[in-house]
Amino acid sequence: MIAATAVSASVAQPPPPIAADSLWLFLLQVGVLLTLALLFGRLAVRFSLPPLVGELAAGVLLGPSLLGAAIPSVTSWLFPPDAQQAHLLDSVGQVGVVLLVGLTGLTLELGQLRDQVKPASSVAVCGVLLPIGGGVLAGYLMPDRFLPGGVDRTVFALFLGVAMGVTAIPVIAKTLADMNLLETRVGKLILTAGVFDDAIGWLLLSIVSAMAVAGVHPGSVLMSISVLLGFLLAAGLVVRPLVRLALTRASRSSGPGPLIVTVVAVVSLGAAASQALKLEAVFGAFVAGVVVGSCPGLDRARLEPLRIMVMSVLAPLFLATVGLRVDLTNLADAATLAMAAVVLLVAAATKFGGGYAGGRIGGLAHWDALSVGAGLNARGVVGVVVASVGRGLGLLTPGMYATVLLLAIATSLMAPVVLRSTIRRSTASAVDRPSTVEEHA
Repeated sequence: MIAATAVSASVAQPPPPIAADSLWLFLLQVGVLLTLALLFGRLAVRFSLPPLVGELAAGVLLGPSLLGAAIPSVTSWLFPPDAQQAHLLDSVGQVGVVLLVGLTGLTLELGQLRDQVKPASSVAVCGVLLPIGGGVLAGYLMPDRFLPGGVDRTVFALFLGVAMGVTAIPVIAKTLADMNLLETRVGKLILTAGVFDDAIGWLLLSIVSAMAVAGVHPGSVLMSISVLLGFLLAAGLVVRPLVRLALTRASRSSGPGPLIVTVVAVVSLGAAASQALKLEAVFGAFVAGVVVGSCPGLDRARLEPLRIMVMSVLAPLFLATVGLRVDLTNLADAATLAMAAVVLLVAAATKFGGGYAGGRIGGLAHWDALSVGAGLNARGVVGVVVASVGRGLGLLTPGMYATVLLLAIATSLMAPVVLRSTIRRSTASAVDRPSTVEEHA
């Protein structure tokens, strides 16, 4: 009776609207972050860098690393240490990352992947297992000071392995497109192996997230895996036919609005379902995106307004928010900086070496295999998302959070440079490239 009275009272008295001061400050924060993300992102492109470098730098500039250290009063006024105010900005960022990951899953061409399964399997397996193994080993050997208090070392080591094992499809695709390599055998192999690595990474991230919440026990781990497999089966057998029906009906509209709303709803519901099951929301968003993309007859061109909105507004805002939470002064400590260098070295060496070994096992020539290893080495925005998840789960100290972000940025910068060097000597790129396409300088 008391509970029923409390519920009826809460319904009768809705929560008060957001305070005017909080609203105008939130809008100011969004405007400032987007403006700087746009300017810094375009500046990064002019220097042949991925836009995410500039968009992250926009947040770093306004955060405790630079402006907060130089003029702390300005930072504390624009981004006050108030949890409710910070949650407003973080909520928009979470919507952005969910839709970004959903679009990543949606853009996968499953039909084309089937043609590349055999040659890409060895590359994908070696390219993900070796860096994950290196990350787990590094996590177990890392001194206690780099682990947050109360965090199980096994969960931390597995998370670090996932952070080292992921691959950034958007960065790779952009790099290959800039170099006219998308239609070459090496380019297709890199993309296909990267897709498999990403899928494995999202699966493992969900398992690690569940372990972080439920603890490391054989029963809880088996339960997490069972829930994950059940989620995938339900997505393929139950959800996909319903989504296909909804997309068919939405596509009958003369404008793109209903189709875009349907896709956003499916991705959001997928993320909500996986989060409710104590899997990570981004995993559900990725699976939902794959389900949408696998439906026949989907007019992807009508989703272009959604892609523009996500890639131009929501994703840069998320990246700027991530940079805002980074304190690079944590890397000023000699021990932390040394550990960051070790993590970066292990991640780059194992990912590059795994891609190369898988390529050689798959029958590629020496320089072709090196090109595959170089292309897979970029973590990009996927690494940023993983770092954000680790921070949210409490698995990373401020220094390790900065380290994982540095890993995502550094490998994204490294991949195009090494790939340009190896691809000049690659036989597959020269043989398979269409003759009508000119070489980039």
